Amino acid sequence: MDSTRQQKIARQIQRDIAEILQKDMADTIRGSLVTVTTVRVSPDLAYAKIYVSIFPFDRSEALLEAIKERGWQIRKLLGARIRNQLKIVPELEFFVDDSLEYIDNIDNLLSK
Repeated sequence: MDSTRQQKIARQIQRDIAEILQKDMADTIRGSLVTVTTVRVSPDLAYAKIYVSIFPFDRSEALLEAIKERGWQIRKLLGARIRNQLKIVPELEFFVDDSLEYIDNIDNLLSK
């Protein structure tokens, strides 16, 4: 069960990461749709797990690796945005949220 503070910080990080990916990392994700679906923050606010949904699905692994490689830059840009709310900028971990791919697969199986 997340505290209210964790939930607020997670929502703020979700908004900021989405904006960073859209504006500052546009060259990395060109030609794909990347959505930040969920952010989970540790109780001490030192770690954040960021779940991203990537479309088209066949490029998800390559794009996730590119995002992970530029993770330090994303963390730096995030730090500039939340420096007044937090003492430390959380360590970021990126994961693929494959729930949309799963739904698409089930839909295809049902339509056959």
